[in-house]
Amino acid sequence: MYAFLITRCCCACAQGSGQADSLHQMKEVVVTGFQKNDPKYTSLNIEPYSLKEMNEKAPFNLSDALAKLPGISQITSGNAIAKPVIRGLYGNRILVLFSGMRFDNQQFQEEHGLGLSQIGIDRVEVIKGPASLLYGSDALGGVINVIEEKPATQGKAIDAGTQLFSNTLGTLTDLGLGKRNGNKWWRIRLGMETHADYSDGNNTRVLDSRNKGYYLKAGIGFERPKWVQENSYNFSYSQFGFIIEDINTAFKADDRWSRSMKGPHHNVMLNLFNSQNTFKLSKSVLKLSVGAQSNKREEDEGGGQISLNMHLLSLLQSLRWEKDLSRSISFVASQQFTYENNTNYGKRILVPDANFMEGNLSGYLKGLFGKFTVELGAGISDKNIRTFKTNNLNPPGSPVAPFTKNDVTANVLAGIVFNASEWLSVKTNTSTGSRSANLAELSSNGMHEGVYRFEVGDPNLKAEQNLNTDLTVEVNKRDWLFSASVYHDRFLNYIYLMNSDSTYYGYPIYYFRQQNARIFGSEIVLNVQPQSWRGLSVKEVFSATRGELDKDGNLPFIPAFKSSTSVRLEKQLNGRISSFFVEPEYEYVFNQDMPAQFETPSASYYLLNCSAGITVKGQTGNWQLGLVGTNLTNSAYIDHLSRLKAWGMLNQGINFVISARKQIKW
Repeated sequence: MYAFLITRCCCACAQGSGQADSLHQMKEVVVTGFQKNDPKYTSLNIEPYSLKEMNEKAPFNLSDALAKLPGISQITSGNAIAKPVIRGLYGNRILVLFSGMRFDNQQFQEEHGLGLSQIGIDRVEVIKGPASLLYGSDALGGVINVIEEKPATQGKAIDAGTQLFSNTLGTLTDLGLGKRNGNKWWRIRLGMETHADYSDGNNTRVLDSRNKGYYLKAGIGFERPKWVQENSYNFSYSQFGFIIEDINTAFKADDRWSRSMKGPHHNVMLNLFNSQNTFKLSKSVLKLSVGAQSNKREEDEGGGQISLNMHLLSLLQSLRWEKDLSRSISFVASQQFTYENNTNYGKRILVPDANFMEGNLSGYLKGLFGKFTVELGAGISDKNIRTFKTNNLNPPGSPVAPFTKNDVTANVLAGIVFNASEWLSVKTNTSTGSRSANLAELSSNGMHEGVYRFEVGDPNLKAEQNLNTDLTVEVNKRDWLFSASVYHDRFLNYIYLMNSDSTYYGYPIYYFRQQNARIFGSEIVLNVQPQSWRGLSVKEVFSATRGELDKDGNLPFIPAFKSSTSVRLEKQLNGRISSFFVEPEYEYVFNQDMPAQFETPSASYYLLNCSAGITVKGQTGNWQLGLVGTNLTNSAYIDHLSRLKAWGMLNQGINFVISARKQIKW
């Protein structure tokens, strides 16, 4: 089956366009990367995903929202803890940008989620494939750029919205206020969410899968003829119950709809400040961004006391110069600097105290020559890691001595776009990425209860590097759009865990090792919108990913093949109800029978979902009302990327989400 599907995809020689619910969306201008781009004129694989599209699907969190896109999945530890996976890569192989700056949420562990809410954002833009040239290390698998909202029109505006989740008796509510007066603007938004434990497809409660979150977002900025500034501050405090293997026997079940955090849980507090400045020079543009981030992570393993207590402080700076060399050629020079400090305050230590410093320099050329677009770039990165003596690292073996590690890597990008006609586009992109080993891989030496392993790092691990080739074809006709992609990602020094067949107090001992590997796959999108029936669209999306080590089998956390079929009917009306849409969706996830060493195979499953919404006119503003149903057949299933699969715990069963949002301008 796999060979047949991949052969079909390779013959298509094309790229999945992703979240294109309507054909005109393919021409949307995006800003991920160095420049504003029409996707038709860049070889980068860029996916725009607006907040409106996200809200129509009523995702549980931002990772859940992104998992709707072709080629993107999520590693989950229940509903609340989730991290995105782009073409089989996750964690420190995916770079997250927030307000234009690198975002680090100590995501080196599998059970550490992304931790960002979808409230208060404008859209997310995703690059699939290496982007280390553009953004430095850690972007060898892709980039997730979270772009915040700002007031778009003159005057004041207030909006409020809420979502009610039936499965968890959960709520997500936010209130925003903003004002634009001439060339000045400001905004502020408050939000809160709370969920009890979810129930699976057998109507069985999954104990301690609950979560809470509190959010404050603020921004202020101005636009002058030669200077544009955007400043933002973001605060969040989140609590996530986490599930251990013997959760049902070690802890007594409390009230069914309890939100109490007396059991095992994470506390995560974020404080983020960013300032983005654009200076319009006589014949060029200079962009300077600075930021500071504080990430405090605590863990209570169920004894009522904080055992793990880590604080990550990040200071960031980015400088970018854009210059048009001629009418058809543009140049961008970029410099970035990052300083991070990790400090432990708790009794249990996962990774030692450490300092990180990284600097990046790069240059990028883009030329438009008739029907061809050519992109070329080269860059260099220097990352330094210094660890300090840290007590309470567990045996066996010798404690990891303090060390200093320095990795210098170079990256290149080459891409060509051939727009053969208004309806046919062919793209190819070859680019490299790099990533230094993270602290867990370099210096772990202790029990990792969250995944029931004793992990031992290796400070001599080399930097990972990859070479990715992506081939793209897109056919955009009057009534239909077809696009597909095939990609091959070759890795040098891929870092992974290997079981030693030894144990420590019942915990299997795993060592971090590295060898060469590869990931390859394809994505196909067919979107039919007959002009004779405006408002109707039928979309089919297919994604396939495989990952292999050169020796010792398959890569971990490679998602199963997935097919999604949806039919959308959308109409504009003249009455008080000004518009409506309804969109049933059928998802089929194939069996994953090529697991990694410490994984098990996963059975196939299907999900039936449906979303609908209306816009109601009001005297002071419009109402947006929505109803979303997921897993409508209450299927009892386990996704391959669920960390709870090893303990036989299922994913969420049937769930309905009722949403309402009101906007008022004055």
